[in-house]
Amino acid sequence: MRSYKQWFLVIAGIIIANSVSAQSIKAASKDETYGNNKAAAHYLNTRGIKLYYEIYGKGEPLLIMHANSGSINNFKGQIPFFAKEYQVIIADSRAQGKTTDKADSLSYEMMADDINALLDSLHLKQCYVIGWSDGSINALLLAMRHPDKVKKMAITGANLWPDTTALEPYVFNMISRQNKLLADSVKKVKSPSNELKNEIKLWSMLAGQPSIKAEELRKIQVPVLVIGGDHDVVKPEHALLIAKSIPNSYLWIIPGAGHATPVYHEQDFNKTVDDFFKKPYQKIEGRGMLK
Repeated sequence: MRSYKQWFLVIAGIIIANSVSAQSIKAASKDETYGNNKAAAHYLNTRGIKLYYEIYGKGEPLLIMHANSGSINNFKGQIPFFAKEYQVIIADSRAQGKTTDKADSLSYEMMADDINALLDSLHLKQCYVIGWSDGSINALLLAMRHPDKVKKMAITGANLWPDTTALEPYVFNMISRQNKLLADSVKKVKSPSNELKNEIKLWSMLAGQPSIKAEELRKIQVPVLVIGGDHDVVKPEHALLIAKSIPNSYLWIIPGAGHATPVYHEQDFNKTVDDFFKKPYQKIEGRGMLK
């Protein structure tokens, strides 16, 4: 039987699969500073966890949120770019990276509320937001549960629910199988480690969450750039549904892209998101446009 880490790598390989060269992959793996930078490191004891986060740059605050089983380091291609003009705030989400979590359950709502607590602790009333995958789900929930905190946001690879209408069937079925395998296997472990418990929570969340109704997205009134790859594990038509359900939204489907748009389309991603944040927004007849 494969180890839990091996199963994760199988899924991760599928999720971030892109037709890229070995040189591109090597370039994407150069800098391991982010997520391990003592000069930028902070901890916040909140809501039963010890939340690890880093802050870079000066300017208007920009919150960035990573994908499932990821960490701050996932955005090493974005942090130095945006830190030139923004104050970048980026955390390891609950039960991931350096953020400790001993709770028995995990949900996207919990993570969105963790981030809200972080923003409160920093006395930030509003910020720009970038999310990737699970981080995009957290961003949607942050804007729904704490609408005053979000100025504009760009999300890539988000899904509203986990089934074959939202995700490519082969990915959804594999996640479901491996979640069950992990759950069955851990029953044989007398005293599972905290790391293993976190893996179980993360797999369970992937397989059974989120549960957001499309009509609930109408609560989001800020401008939102919805991003997806035309070969994303989240179906392009699901990204379209998200964009259509948010009143002030814009849709960008990237040709030749998979799920890891911030990594393998770094330059286009950074420039397009930055332009979106900077362009004035004008509401017209209940929807809106960028000038």
